[in-house]
Amino acid sequence: MFTGIIQAIGSIAALQRRDGDVRLVIDAGTLPMTDVNLGDSIAVSGVCLTVVGKTASGFSADVSGETLRRTMLGSLSVKAAVNLEKALTLETRLGGHLVSGHVDGIGTITARKEDSRSVQFTVQAPAQLARYIAVKGSICVDGVSLTVNAVDGAVFELNIVPHTLTATTLHEYRAGRQVNLEVDLVARYLERLLLGDAAAQSGAAGGITRALLESCGFPAK
Repeated sequence: MFTGIIQAIGSIAALQRRDGDVRLVIDAGTLPMTDVNLGDSIAVSGVCLTVVGKTASGFSADVSGETLRRTMLGSLSVKAAVNLEKALTLETRLGGHLVSGHVDGIGTITARKEDSRSVQFTVQAPAQLARYIAVKGSICVDGVSLTVNAVDGAVFELNIVPHTLTATTLHEYRAGRQVNLEVDLVARYLERLLLGDAAAQSGAAGGITRALLESCGFPAK
């Protein structure tokens, strides 16, 4: 588990393709590595990866074919900047929100607008994620915990303050950039919970409908 508070900006030192998957070698930048052991988890631009080796300047991690298909890691090139966060501990301040590091989909930045010292991003999310995105709710973008300012269908807006711009890779993002998205895991589990016994049935894909809410005790129209 993570918090979405980025601890350092690293970079891809090497990208080794191996029988359909990839081993990433990552320069950890200023991320302290003295307490990192083999098998530990580190979020790389929002993707939870397992440390399989340590180098003089960082670590290496394997990325499965499934992760390559569902995230933007497969499109990264050598020297590309990445957001890094070590897994939280029971003593970690939860400054962001609970983040699993399991990406739900890939979004696209459709607009960037300067707003005084901040920057506003407009992001197009996959249609199937729209129901999990709420105004003033939390969303994780490339590993960064952010607050949703506005929502219109599957399009949402973010305001990035100066500190977050300089402490993450977001400062370099422009319209057309694709990003890893992870929705609030509480919303995901709540939807599944509302299915009740129907969750055990084959084909129960989820989705909060009026009929489902009424069956759970919400007043009818």
